[in-house]
Amino acid sequence: MQTIAPRSRNVPRAGAAPRLWRLLLVLVAMTGAFLAGAAPASAHAALTGSDPKQGAVVDEAPAQVKLTFSEKVAMADGSVRVLAPSGKRADTGKTTDLGANTYGVKLRKGLSDGTYTVAYQVVSADSHPVAGAFTFSIGAPSATKATLPAQEAGGGLVGVLYDIARYLSYGGFILVVGGAAFVLGCWPRGAGVRPVQRLVTYGWVTLTGATLALLLLRAPYTGSGKLADAFDMGALGDVLNTKTGAALVSRLLLLAAAALFIAVLFGAYVKRDGPDEAAAKKDLTFGLAIGGTVVAIGIAATWAMAEHASTGIQAGVAMPVDVLHLLAVAAWLGGLAALLVALFRTTSVEAAAVRRFSRVAFTSVVVLAATGLYQSWRQVGSWSALTGTSYGQLLLVKIGLVAVLVGVASVSRRWTGRIASEAGGVAPEAAAAAVVEQRMAKKSVTVTAPAGEAADTPGARGSKDSEDSKASSGDSKASSGDSKDCSEDSERSAQLARQRAAMATAREKRIRDADPHRSGLRRSVLTEAGVAVVLLAVTTALTTTEPGRTQEEAAKATAAVAEAQRSGPLTLKVPFDTGGQDGKGTVRLELDPGRTGSNDLHIYVKRPNGSAFDIPEVKVSFTLKSKDLGPLPVTPSHIGTGHWTASGVQIPMAGDWKIAVTVRTSDIDQVTVNKNTQIG
Repeated sequence: MQTIAPRSRNVPRAGAAPRLWRLLLVLVAMTGAFLAGAAPASAHAALTGSDPKQGAVVDEAPAQVKLTFSEKVAMADGSVRVLAPSGKRADTGKTTDLGANTYGVKLRKGLSDGTYTVAYQVVSADSHPVAGAFTFSIGAPSATKATLPAQEAGGGLVGVLYDIARYLSYGGFILVVGGAAFVLGCWPRGAGVRPVQRLVTYGWVTLTGATLALLLLRAPYTGSGKLADAFDMGALGDVLNTKTGAALVSRLLLLAAAALFIAVLFGAYVKRDGPDEAAAKKDLTFGLAIGGTVVAIGIAATWAMAEHASTGIQAGVAMPVDVLHLLAVAAWLGGLAALLVALFRTTSVEAAAVRRFSRVAFTSVVVLAATGLYQSWRQVGSWSALTGTSYGQLLLVKIGLVAVLVGVASVSRRWTGRIASEAGGVAPEAAAAAVVEQRMAKKSVTVTAPAGEAADTPGARGSKDSEDSKASSGDSKASSGDSKDCSEDSERSAQLARQRAAMATAREKRIRDADPHRSGLRRSVLTEAGVAVVLLAVTTALTTTEPGRTQEEAAKATAAVAEAQRSGPLTLKVPFDTGGQDGKGTVRLELDPGRTGSNDLHIYVKRPNGSAFDIPEVKVSFTLKSKDLGPLPVTPSHIGTGHWTASGVQIPMAGDWKIAVTVRTSDIDQVTVNKNTQIG
């Protein structure tokens, strides 16, 4: 085992330069993690516009409803539903891609006045379900009986199970790829260590099971939300025709190849350990490295091609970058898990293996920093999203975890240096074994040999000859005694073997505990692993959270729509019929700017043929029932044929106001018509 002599205390250290470079690397890694949120940082689709607009009141029923999203979405027939005030479907069920991320659904003819509800449920380009609803009114707002599912898309029990499967799939990928890379690149003898074999195998089983679960849960996750639909073969067939379904099936096929790789790594590779098989083992190592790299890249690509990296700008560059990011995470954290198992469950891990993994971990951090910086340029929006959105708050948590993880990793790196330069040039395991032997030499341990082993001593041989001469008179009795002695010897041999195994296990544990440097490295690596588990959970949560950039874009779009609605006059058409002569017509009210505060009110009265005409009197009042406010009467002034106006009409607060219009066409013919509308 190669060791490195300790550094002389009189030799000056390299100074602040290495510490400065480490500090710069930490800052770059934290910046990349902050700006990009690691691999999952990408945009979910958000509704940025609609026609009719949310809350709009239109004079006539539109031919179709148009929805515009921030990115392309997957939409099937029935993804958009328009519900009439009665709760019945008002659309034809046929959706159309109108281009420019805009989609339309046609409405039925002959729709009555009232408030209509538009509900949509689509799948964004990064595979996440997006759902929502808004209302618009024809003629005037009204009460509605339309009901929407209380459960959000991707929520409920199915959403929880899907998130768990997603987390387990990331964890399984890290263990199987990182563990295998640790064995091939850092510790080849670890291929024959049973705890390491179990770690990699468990990682493969976890990733395979999680992938199957994701495939089955995909249909209810993006659709009904019912767990029973996971076993609907028709829905599963529809999933297989999607980008995500194809990626999951490809991952399963690649996992079959990974199973063959694991079988060779822990089978034929371990057996070729003789001195005359060095060349053959070298060739096998090269083949396993090439094949394992190809399979690992393919599995990582199933995430990159189906989720975040596959959408947005420069997708052709972002997908390879995302693959590199995932591989770097697996090499770092998966290797860390393998090293942890080796430190706690074996005594045979060499200092050279720890040094090699330290270099691999450092390289992985560099790759993570570089890919994170690219992701930041490609994905991140404004800094205000950091504290103002749920995604930004999760990202703050991740920043802290990354800082802690890199700090603990630096401690592990120092322990690695101490192991590499063990005092006296003695390897850690050898030094620890010497300490154990010294301790055991101080104790007088007497192990009584079994009766079967006493046959080698001269006294025993003489005694045995005497007994044999006495036993020659009775062959049957001797035969029975020999059979009994053989049985007792077998039991004693088995007991001795168990004692020796227990003593060997105890000795291994004493060797591990006797090495202070190894114990320190075990503690720091265990801390790293604990932080990494939490970090992986936060990263998984980020994949299901709408990023702050998209949240801000959607908020800005909503605000722009609201501002546009507030900036124009509020227009209402109120038909009336007083029952007398010339008693039919329409009153059109215009409230400008149609928001809280001071407004100008214009009233136009027209006959059914569209011509303006005068009537003896028209009055208006405003009532906000939810706040027990009003009625607030307004008496407009007549300024022209069929035209009345009032200035300084005060709307004290926003809400669903009832507007009562009283029309008198003669001394005795009068009617009051009520309309509800949102103001402010």
